[in-house]
Amino acid sequence: MARPRKPLLSRDRIVETASALVDAEGLDAVSTRRLAAELGVSGPSLYNHFRNKDEILDAVADSVSAQVDLSMFDASDTRDWRAALHDWAVSYRAALSAHPHIVPVLAQGPGRRPAGLRVADAVFGAMVRAGWPPAQATYIGALMRYFITGSALGSFARGFVDDETAYDPADYPHLGQAHLLAERRQQVDEGAFETGLRALIDGLALQYAPPAQQVR
Repeated sequence: MARPRKPLLSRDRIVETASALVDAEGLDAVSTRRLAAELGVSGPSLYNHFRNKDEILDAVADSVSAQVDLSMFDASDTRDWRAALHDWAVSYRAALSAHPHIVPVLAQGPGRRPAGLRVADAVFGAMVRAGWPPAQATYIGALMRYFITGSALGSFARGFVDDETAYDPADYPHLGQAHLLAERRQQVDEGAFETGLRALIDGLALQYAPPAQQVR
């Protein structure tokens, strides 16, 4: 019988394998040698699809950006800019939270990544259509990226140990319940994100001047 053929190597297979490695072991786990071994191919064959490790990590980051819902920015969507910005931010954070190890790469900005650029284009375009001046729309996009990626870089609640003796009231009089935070990580982190997100959007709403009211 003929031996079964190995699946053809493709960009998608490389990205899927690299993404799984990043999720499981972090950015340092990715190397062309490791990927070649995982894929059952020779190292040089990877260079038919990517020039180096950085390009592979860029593609992994872009695959995460592609998971972000942008439907709220469609011209046919009825949500106002506040609701659209909120729902997009929630979707963006969910994508990053599912792949936290790639966040440092995403935090550098979209560069030339197609999916990342589509995200930036959708947010900027929606804010301009809503009446924000282009400069302010740019600031809003930057502000939201800082906030969302920052929230996904680490867990506030996980930063406290679940050992009650670690927080002596004599030294930390206001941290008597801090040892309980770790076991409530999701509740704390999601509550903090939602609180901050609503505060940001409410603050932007105070600055908002619809086109008919803008001073020319």
